[in-house]
Amino acid sequence: MASRSSSSTAAGGSDSPQKPTKTKRTRRKRRKARAVGDMSRQMGESHRRFLQTMMVSGVIDEQAAKALYQYCCETHHTQYAPDKLEDFIDTINSRLQPMFMQIRKGMSENNGLQYYALVNMAETDITRMSSDYADNELELFRKTLDLIVCSENGKASSTDILNSTDSMTTRKMKKSETEHLLSRLVHDKWLSEKRGEYTLSTRCIIEMEPYIRTMYQDHIKVCHICRNIAFQCQICENPTCGIKIHNPCVARYFKGKSEPRCPSCDDFWPHEIPEVKRPHSQSRR
Repeated sequence: MASRSSSSTAAGGSDSPQKPTKTKRTRRKRRKARAVGDMSRQMGESHRRFLQTMMVSGVIDEQAAKALYQYCCETHHTQYAPDKLEDFIDTINSRLQPMFMQIRKGMSENNGLQYYALVNMAETDITRMSSDYADNELELFRKTLDLIVCSENGKASSTDILNSTDSMTTRKMKKSETEHLLSRLVHDKWLSEKRGEYTLSTRCIIEMEPYIRTMYQDHIKVCHICRNIAFQCQICENPTCGIKIHNPCVARYFKGKSEPRCPSCDDFWPHEIPEVKRPHSQSRR
């Protein structure tokens, strides 16, 4: 597992981190803003405002996306149709395509709700993060990804992540640096943290799924119900079956069934069935 992380680290076995300069980050952001501005002019003002909000937020839940869609249409006096959000986003995506960007939809493993994320499709691996993180920080993120993807429960403890710094090939990180990086990764919505355990955030799963499917073919689990990658899931205990189902998919599939059975082998499903979580009814705007 460590060899995969080491080999995929940017050719940087140097002792000092090659942290991206402020000038490089500024130029990149300016080019991106200009490109988005050029293409936004080919869209309506309502589309442009929606896209600008997505650029700031990175990821929003479906309820917030619907509220934002309505707000943008009403603010710019554009026809609003409650059931046309996907068409509205398709229009934006058609303009984003030359930039190799897309607003993509995916499910949260935590609550089963749908989210929209603005993703970068030009870079298929962790190099997409290189403008914001130094080489040694990217290496530690890869190691964290290794721990989470290759675990049985889709989680990595802070202790295991701290211990993984011992095998870093770039400049090793102190405990305080590692803790600060983990806080940044949570703030930037690449990781989620609960009681000292880290999981991949909804944004990370949506954006990094192609990379994860390629790099971890022997380790990824796929939900039997929705066919998406599953990190936090329940597994059929029949040794000849062993299908995996997302916790939210479990809740929906077995809802109202007094004797839940595996949808594949029909064996009794012995796990606790979680409750179906409902989206907030109130609008955010």
